[in-house]
Amino acid sequence: MRVGLTGGVASGKSTVSAILAELGAVVVDADLLAREVVAPGTDGLAEVVATFGEGVLTADGGLDRPAMGAIVFGDEAKRRALEAIIHPRVRARGRALEAAAPDGAVVVHDIPLLAETGQARNFDAVIVVDVPTDVQVRRMVELRGMTREEAESRVAAQATREQRLAIATHVIDNAGTLEDLRLRVAEVFAQVVSAGPSSAGGTRP
Repeated sequence: MRVGLTGGVASGKSTVSAILAELGAVVVDADLLAREVVAPGTDGLAEVVATFGEGVLTADGGLDRPAMGAIVFGDEAKRRALEAIIHPRVRARGRALEAAAPDGAVVVHDIPLLAETGQARNFDAVIVVDVPTDVQVRRMVELRGMTREEAESRVAAQATREQRLAIATHVIDNAGTLEDLRLRVAEVFAQVVSAGPSSAGGTRP
């Protein structure tokens, strides 16, 4: 059973991912994999440096994520160039992790840019973590110390709320309490398990 999980920045998707893991899902975290494929010594990092220059490196040779973010956010061409380096490597690593999952497992691919990359059709179900845009902005300002302008820029760089909801087979509203969220995630997980794999979904991304 292959499930895609997505949500906008500051939607609480990582919390949902952790709850799904507690419920027994095998979680493949694209954000974590995106860090692994550009770790020091990888060919991914070498290609990033070749494309964007050594200014994206920290003093110890790792990827300077704030510097990288400053380059690509707001510049679609540069963002796509970075994605062209990272996304194929992340997908390959995700396929390897999925292949190692136990038979019959619910494998949840936690993919922030699921809507943007057109991968929804590759999954038996798609779970979208949803909050109003103003909640996303407020959380980034209050919890991450961003200015309102920075927060709004991050939101604008992703798919719209409507675009994410359009690909959802299950929607998890995370505008309430953590207890509300846990109950809703458990409900959705039970629905996913009950439905089982579809005959049309489940092709590899």
